[in-house]
Amino acid sequence: MYIKKILVAVAILGIVALAIFSYYIYNSIFSANTSFSEKQVVVYIPTGAKYQTVIDSLSPLVKNMESFDIVAQKKEYPNKIKPGRFVLDQGMNNNELVNKLRSGNTPINVNFNNQERLENLAGRVGNQIEADSVSLISAFKDEVFLAENNFTEAQALAMYIPNRYEFFWNTSAEEFRSRMLKEYKRFWTEKRLQKAEDLNLSRNEVTVLASIVQKETAKVDERPRVAGVYLNRYKNSWKLDADPTVIYAIKKTTKNFDTIIKRVLYKDLEIDSPYNTYKYKELPPGPIAMPDISSIDAVLDYETHDYFYFVADVKNIGYHKFAKTLAQHNRNKQEYVRWINEKGINR
Repeated sequence: MYIKKILVAVAILGIVALAIFSYYIYNSIFSANTSFSEKQVVVYIPTGAKYQTVIDSLSPLVKNMESFDIVAQKKEYPNKIKPGRFVLDQGMNNNELVNKLRSGNTPINVNFNNQERLENLAGRVGNQIEADSVSLISAFKDEVFLAENNFTEAQALAMYIPNRYEFFWNTSAEEFRSRMLKEYKRFWTEKRLQKAEDLNLSRNEVTVLASIVQKETAKVDERPRVAGVYLNRYKNSWKLDADPTVIYAIKKTTKNFDTIIKRVLYKDLEIDSPYNTYKYKELPPGPIAMPDISSIDAVLDYETHDYFYFVADVKNIGYHKFAKTLAQHNRNKQEYVRWINEKGINR
């Protein structure tokens, strides 16, 4: 009888211990274990990160790191760490946290436009993905890659079509570059290529003209007309005489792209640079900026007209006055010169 009581007591204690252990395990796995007040927080796990890096990143966000570690170890997460951007929800339990970190890499939207040089693009993109600007510019200018894809360094900016793209945060510089090459090829459809061929222009030449149009006018609805002016000049073997190319030539020659130039002077027109379309009839060797898609399509779908000249319209700021003859243009130009002098713009 005495032994039976002992056995019953042991059994009860075992059940209690099992219940306590089960409750602890349940809490460790299924109880909420977040400490942040926001609905969601983002955790970035860098490429090559060790388990301790994950622990350090999660410590401010998790109530009980010991219970998280137990679950993480059981699920062998320390041996299978994946880099990326992970969005954690308030109230997640350890099981959900580990599952999210194992397979919940959340993509981001990468945006870029109006970049003047590859260096600017690298800086812009480097602020949005894991790859830094140094690795990006190195990938952008890689001679082997450029040669394999028929680009010169001067033309390379044309490969990056400005838009919004979905990437994983941990995208490498080479992966970003490869994706942009695919997007470039996708952008240049048979229809666009045929339009370029009809103009007797290559894709790069279209982009060069589009970059000039982009710099000439911020008004999307005016871009086809401006493109028409430049194509009229180009088809008639005129020099383009585009002020934005002179400004770019000055910046490139002085190696100071932070220079702000609001007024092109006559002396500037003499700068000896292949980008100076007042001096050379040929198109610049590459784009002077990253043109929007609207500017590229403005060249491909340019407005047919007889205008050869244009100057800023002082009565309709942002737009331009167009002229068919030099005499008419000079009259329009006098009005603009008076206005710019009154504003005291000397450079």
